[in-house]
Amino acid sequence: MTTPEPTTRDSEPTTHDPEQPRYEPPPSVGKLALWVLLFVVAAVVVVLGGLYLT
Repeated sequence: MTTPEPTTRDSEPTTHDPEQPRYEPPPSVGKLALWVLLFVVAAVVVVLGGLYLT
């Protein structure tokens, strides 16, 4: 019985090898929604601040 030679996939960074995760797991939906909400709140604060100062 022969063992297969290991293949390197450095030339293809988009392929996902489940044995060796190279990137962080995707954020959960709740965490993503929290970041979007934070961005929206910051945008509203900037707009309201601009309206108040003019």
